[in-house]
Amino acid sequence: MIDQRLVDRFAGDLAALCGGSEGLFGVAVSGGPDSLALLLLSEAATPGRVRAATVDHGLRPESKSEAAWVACLCAERRIPHATLSVEVSRAGKGLQAAARAARYAALGGWMRREGIDTLLTAHHADDQAETLLMRLNRGAGPGGLAGIRSASTFPPGGEGARLCRPLIGWRREALAGIVRDSGLEPVDDPSNSDAAYDRVRIRRRLAEAPWLDAAALARSAAALAEAEEALETMAARLFAERTTRDAQALRLDPEGLPRELLRRLVLRALRTVVDGEAPRGEQVGALIVDLERGGTATLAGVKCAGGSVWRFEPAPPRRTG
Repeated sequence: MIDQRLVDRFAGDLAALCGGSEGLFGVAVSGGPDSLALLLLSEAATPGRVRAATVDHGLRPESKSEAAWVACLCAERRIPHATLSVEVSRAGKGLQAAARAARYAALGGWMRREGIDTLLTAHHADDQAETLLMRLNRGAGPGGLAGIRSASTFPPGGEGARLCRPLIGWRREALAGIVRDSGLEPVDDPSNSDAAYDRVRIRRRLAEAPWLDAAALARSAAALAEAEEALETMAARLFAERTTRDAQALRLDPEGLPRELLRRLVLRALRTVVDGEAPRGEQVGALIVDLERGGTATLAGVKCAGGSVWRFEPAPPRRTG
């Protein structure tokens, strides 16, 4: 039995993200302590409205039996559960990115079949602190430092369904305590202790530096998320005010704009002219320097020309010899 004070706290956090939703909540459950705590809290706070799913990526021999264990656990608690088996391509951007894409696709299909419009995941304050430090170490800007959002669309960039993280203010140890007090032995994923991953190395450094407050870092990420939202709102307004477009090109008036807002407007211009993957931050910074000097450059399939008004148009196809 979970302490009612914890259930009430969770119910408040869930309501703050999801409002007065009366629909079903999908819970992604790997079998680890965080997702098990989320499952237990969700069912205690919203009995009868929880549906659980475990994605079997097939990347470890134990994954099938772990998914079966979660299925049995849910059956004991009369929580509907589905095991979603996926194939993960090892080509492209890396194994983790491919696994994430396969997982999102499988969960999205399951939600549509079950009539679920809100997916809950178990990201918590320690995850947030680790994400903030990793991105600081990579030189991220405000958007990256905003870290893991407490709520977003699902799949990312999609429409209709929601992704909510009601545990984003909870500490890892508190969640482990809920599972322990419930008499459950969570799944142990060896990748969580594999120092080949940046997150694991950051986690170890955090543990070795008790003066670093993970909860405070998570609060900083939340504040940065609010600042990011404000900047994006301002950028959207400025883009409407500062751009014109004809059949050939999009034009942008850059006069007097701070560098951060200018960077956002240039990114919007690039995506508007050619819908593709966003370039890296340092590439955009170098492009802005060229444009401020009145130069011409090509980035992300877009030909960009500087001057008093900047011009963006699709780059001509490359000649082949």
